Amino acid sequence: MAARNAVLGMEAGAFFHGTRKVFSDITFLLDGARTALVGENGVGKSTLLKCLTGEHELNRGKVIRSRGLRVGWLPQDVPDEYASRTVRQVLESSLERVGAWGEDWRIDVLLDEIGVSPEVADGSFGVLSGGWQRLILIAAAARLEEPDILILDEPTNHLDIGNINVLESWLAEDFDLPMLIVSHDRAFLDRVCERTLFLREDGAHMFKVPFARAREELLRRDAAAAVRRKLEEREIKRLEAAAARYRVWAQKNPELHRRQKAVETRISHIQAVRTEVYQPRERRLELGEAEIEAKVALRVADLTLTTPDNARTLAKIDRFSVAVGDRVALMGANGAGKSTLLNRLAAAWEPRAEYYDPAAAVRFNPATRLVYFDQAMRDPPLHQSLAQYVSAAEGVTDHEATRALAQAGFAFKRQSEPIGVLSHGERSRLIFLKLKLLRPTFYLLDEPTSHLDIEGQEALEAQLAESEVACIFVSHDRWFTKAAATRFVELHKGRLIEVDSPDRFFASQV
Repeated sequence: MAARNAVLGMEAGAFFHGTRKVFSDITFLLDGARTALVGENGVGKSTLLKCLTGEHELNRGKVIRSRGLRVGWLPQDVPDEYASRTVRQVLESSLERVGAWGEDWRIDVLLDEIGVSPEVADGSFGVLSGGWQRLILIAAAARLEEPDILILDEPTNHLDIGNINVLESWLAEDFDLPMLIVSHDRAFLDRVCERTLFLREDGAHMFKVPFARAREELLRRDAAAAVRRKLEEREIKRLEAAAARYRVWAQKNPELHRRQKAVETRISHIQAVRTEVYQPRERRLELGEAEIEAKVALRVADLTLTTPDNARTLAKIDRFSVAVGDRVALMGANGAGKSTLLNRLAAAWEPRAEYYDPAAAVRFNPATRLVYFDQAMRDPPLHQSLAQYVSAAEGVTDHEATRALAQAGFAFKRQSEPIGVLSHGERSRLIFLKLKLLRPTFYLLDEPTSHLDIEGQEALEAQLAESEVACIFVSHDRWFTKAAATRFVELHKGRLIEVDSPDRFFASQV
């Protein structure tokens, strides 16, 4: 049982990468609740977690932690060395981390609890799906390491809807201990977390309510601060005009110098305590939009989807079409064929074709310019600089690349840095910038929000809503799926069916 008097927090904490500030003047104290840590990409969330766990040291301020505090910690990335180990060996490393040698029986209890068979336990950890790898590591951190507080960095990454439902049940019902969770999955945060901690350029803001209510309160605070600042600026201008009049009148009546000085003192006081108004960083996540002549962007007829080795039929699609402006959410259980369908559609697009075979199973409008955001696109060359990566887009000059990067929030001094120094979310933003410069009319998006922060997700939702591009996307983010889609289709029992709402599908994934 976790110690309910466990103390973990930060006082006036600051961290720098060289001369670049990651965060500064951060103060907060966690309690016994499950707390969401939310912030824009690049604001320093993962770095802050590493400071709390002792992996990094603060440049200023201090980490507050109770004596003997044991922290369970799951970073975003699975250690590379785990790929060559068995599942059991990975779990043994959790026992070793807390000095529980010889307590292997606890591994067997955990495996039985989470439904992992002995055969899987003795098999390679590296062959498991990314989702199951994360679930096993989360269970190990929470159960085997017996922490006083559990810290999770993007725990829903690589998880499908079913596994997210399982994880929500674990965290909200089964793992009775304080937590600090970084996630951009808004539905997940609302279901799991009781507190919300916003990390921003202007400091840390704690709310004792779940994410959605906390966000509303934070925005109300920002709006009220903006109103107060406007009134203060108006008062300063009024007083400055009064001081100017007294300065002129004092030339004839020196007694008015005292009034002038009093007014100027009042101005200085208002300026000293002037309300700070939060200004989010200027960043743009824009989808390119080019005109398409016909209203229908894609027609599919009599298409059969099979496994990569053609050994098994996954689905047969009789009729399916996408119009310009349609945003189609493609849903389905694991193995139903979602990625296979996206791959078939991408492979059928022929940019050099002036027309498509009318008998073909997949027919695009000839004016279509397609981009496919898939696993390969999510993994950009980390050694390339930001400028090299963006300027490699067809028809983009170096000057255009520099300007586009600046508009997207990447300062000029960062544009020569390798992509590898960016956070995962910043990499996603960079990729979408490159996609925009290709001026597509049709998007295929496979998990586009995996590493986008909440502001980025909302920007993507808005851009899809405002543009006339066609789009088919697969996402395990329930909030994004509902907000972004105009149509919902599901691969179910070998057929592609259109449904009115994704709710039944979400509820069925356990």
